[in-house]
Amino acid sequence: MAEKNSAFGRARRYARVGASVGGLAARLGAERVLGVKMDRARHAADLRAALGGLKGPLMKVAQIMSTIPDALPKEYVQELAQLQANAPAMGHAFVKRRMAAELGPGWQGKFKSFDLNAAAAASLGQVHRAVSLDGETLAVKLQYPDMASAVEADLRQLRLIFAIYGRTDPAIDTRHIHAEIAARLREELDYELESRHMRLYGEMLKKEKHVHIPQVLPALTTKRLLTMSWLDGRPLLEFRDAPQETRNRIAINLFRAWYVPFYQCGVIHGDPHLGNYTVRADFGINLLDFGCIRIFHAKFVGGVIDLYRAISTQDRALAVHAYETWGFTGLSNDVIDTLNLWAEFVYAPLLEDRPRRIQEMEESGLYGREVAEEVHRKLRQLGGVTPPREFVFMDRAAIGLGGVFLHLKAEINWHRLFHDLIADFDTAALAKRQKAALDKAGLPLPA
Repeated sequence: MAEKNSAFGRARRYARVGASVGGLAARLGAERVLGVKMDRARHAADLRAALGGLKGPLMKVAQIMSTIPDALPKEYVQELAQLQANAPAMGHAFVKRRMAAELGPGWQGKFKSFDLNAAAAASLGQVHRAVSLDGETLAVKLQYPDMASAVEADLRQLRLIFAIYGRTDPAIDTRHIHAEIAARLREELDYELESRHMRLYGEMLKKEKHVHIPQVLPALTTKRLLTMSWLDGRPLLEFRDAPQETRNRIAINLFRAWYVPFYQCGVIHGDPHLGNYTVRADFGINLLDFGCIRIFHAKFVGGVIDLYRAISTQDRALAVHAYETWGFTGLSNDVIDTLNLWAEFVYAPLLEDRPRRIQEMEESGLYGREVAEEVHRKLRQLGGVTPPREFVFMDRAAIGLGGVFLHLKAEINWHRLFHDLIADFDTAALAKRQKAALDKAGLPLPA
């Protein structure tokens, strides 16, 4: 039985996070509206310290916000980007109660062994290592209690931040950003849905020898408990000083892990957080978390390719068509020019038929940040723009993954990788493949 999204739970959560998030909103408002100067860097550091001690979705929201261009001032992005999904684990008594609630009082008899100490603790739950009755090593993800209330409380706090920031800086209308984050976070509460996402990715990537997806154990999975095969691997950042060829191989596997599903079936993994994948001994990739998955209509994917072709051939009419396909409306010539600045940055590595780093200019260390700030400044002067909902996590995936490639200092011919994926692109064929893959995973077509 799903936990209730209780008024008491929400109120308790508001009390816990209100000082941190309300403080951000109030100080931003005072600075922009009243002209009261504040030490943003210090306040951002205080905010990170406060959020880092919380379990639940607010920490995940902070991680998401750190990778969506223009959603928050850069001082906050720099601090929030440092948040890692390492909230302190819950103790043995908690684990026993939660496991009994999900699998019944005899739950321990369903495993050969179960380690009550968490192997990893994250924002919405923690992972335990176990062994099945057949001797298979398992990863068991157990959701923290009262997460439905926590999600609603934290989304309300996020709306407060957006409301204050939006009144003082109209460059980006954040209504759709909030709606999209809210939808994805609510989905992440449903581990049975995540198990279907895992089956979907297993189907879409079954021909990729160097991308690996855990196998779900349905009999040991509920809405708040997800049991899957354990995949051994090392954290990606351990390879930052590896030989160039090794880093390139890892980057190629990551690229295919993200973009084969998108260009073949219109599905994107919207959370390229460093904790969501590990590297195998052969430099293949393990994808480990499937809570934040976005499924797009075929025409949206077509728009991504159309914009690439528009930028590469300087076809302004095709660029406008691509933006309108995504749902941008009422675009003036100046706004189109400004959006094209961002598009030219995102597509730049794909335009050159040569090995290169994902970003060759010197920047602040945050992928795309300086370009985003210039676009933001121009949009503010022009009266702002409203990004469509579908755009939010697509943009986030591109920027988040670009940041990973930046960490790896990978030198790849991105142009050829991309063209290998889109060479025979056809929206009707994509829609057919998408439906077949979704049917096998038990998932509906996008609304």
